[in-house]
Amino acid sequence: MKLVKTIYIKAPREHVWKFLTKADQLALWFHRGRRDLAEGGDYILETNSFGREGEKLAWGRVLEMKEPEKLVHTFTHNYLKGVETTCAWLLEQVEGGTIVTLTHEGFEKLAEDAFAITAEHDKGWDQHFVRLRQVAG
Repeated sequence: MKLVKTIYIKAPREHVWKFLTKADQLALWFHRGRRDLAEGGDYILETNSFGREGEKLAWGRVLEMKEPEKLVHTFTHNYLKGVETTCAWLLEQVEGGTIVTLTHEGFEKLAEDAFAITAEHDKGWDQHFVRLRQVAG
C-alpha cells in the first residue's frame, strides 16, 4: 500500500531541496533533524513540541540523493511499530516553480492496520505540505 502526494511550490528546486535535506530547514515545516541528510547516512528527526523538544520522533537512512531532483529514504517512528517504510521525493523544475511528488510506501507490512495507518499518514502529509508551501514558496 502506498500514498502519492504532489504539490506545486513557487520556487526553484534547488531552493526546495534544502527544505528536504537540511536539518534547520526541515524544522520549519516538518521536524528538526539532528544533522543534515547525507546519502548512505542515518538520520533522526526530533519533535518540535513544547515540553518534548529534542525527543526522537522519526528515523531512517538515506538510500539515494541526486541533488536537486531525487531523495529516497526509509522512514519509521513508534506508531509504525518498527516497520520501515520508504519515502521517494521527486522535484521537477517547471516554468514558475517546482512540482514536488512524494511516494510513501511500505504500509502493507503492517498487515491489518495498513489502511488505517496509510490514511493517518495521508492526513499528516497534507498538514506538513501546507507548511512546506508556506516556508519554501
